[in-house]
Amino acid sequence: MAKIPLLPKNPDRICWGCDKFCPAESLACGNGTIRTLHPIELFGEDWLDWAENRPAPENSGK
Repeated sequence: MAKIPLLPKNPDRICWGCDKFCPAESLACGNGTIRTLHPIELFGEDWLDWAENRPAPENSGK
């Protein structure tokens, strides 16, 4: 998978749903009818700190 920029200047201009990084107005992959948001749009500018420091999921043993 391609590496995504950690703090893009204009994340709203790109669909982040696959490795193609299509313009928001021209989705080429058929990923749906709307673009996939960048984590900075969902969680804020400190999203990477949150992702690195979140607790590991507990293994339920199932």
